[in-house]
Amino acid sequence: MSVTDDAIEAIKQMIVDGELRPGDRLPREADLADRLGLSRNSLREAVRALSLIHVLDVRRGDGTYVTSLEPSLLMDAMGFVVDFHRDDTVLQFLEARRVIEPAVTEMAARCMPDADLEDLAKLLDSLGDRPTVDQLVENDLEFHRRIAGGCGNPVLASLLESLSGRTQRARTWRGITQEGVAERTLAEHRAILHALTARQPDVARAAATVHIAGVEQWLRQTLVE
Repeated sequence: MSVTDDAIEAIKQMIVDGELRPGDRLPREADLADRLGLSRNSLREAVRALSLIHVLDVRRGDGTYVTSLEPSLLMDAMGFVVDFHRDDTVLQFLEARRVIEPAVTEMAARCMPDADLEDLAKLLDSLGDRPTVDQLVENDLEFHRRIAGGCGNPVLASLLESLSGRTQRARTWRGITQEGVAERTLAEHRAILHALTARQPDVARAAATVHIAGVEQWLRQTLVE
């Protein structure tokens, strides 16, 4: 490991051990470098690296702090990596969604607040009878984002949001090329919403599986053709 890697590992261990907690300010650079037996340059590089993945927050003129370490914040780093996916890997993202999203939807059927379910119904109603492709995709993304947010697990919600956004281009292309996709998408969304409102976790899971699998199946056929 490089000296910078050693510094990253040392700071990480201080956080894991509870010596540094969310919101805590790091010791002065000179003091921390001396304590860890590192050069100040190596320590700066470590701090810079940890700030990029939102573990540390460098506040100019104030110091360096441990962030909240909330899952949604830390998962931004994964989103950065996922942004580098190629078009030929979009199927892998859809496969990942097909594994994760039904489970998240099942969880939401158990714990999503009634008020949030009512707002979900209003979201679908706001789309109208003849939405544009862009309106359909935007509504679709928001629909799934809200369900993920209602599952009670911020880690899963953040993970799913990272995956879901990366299939947006495929959804847009499907909306342009496949006839009747708006009606089908709305019908599948309403089936999911009905299961959520009825508090039927198994049915909600099945409806979400059918919905995601439909996009995946269409894309597979498109790539073959």
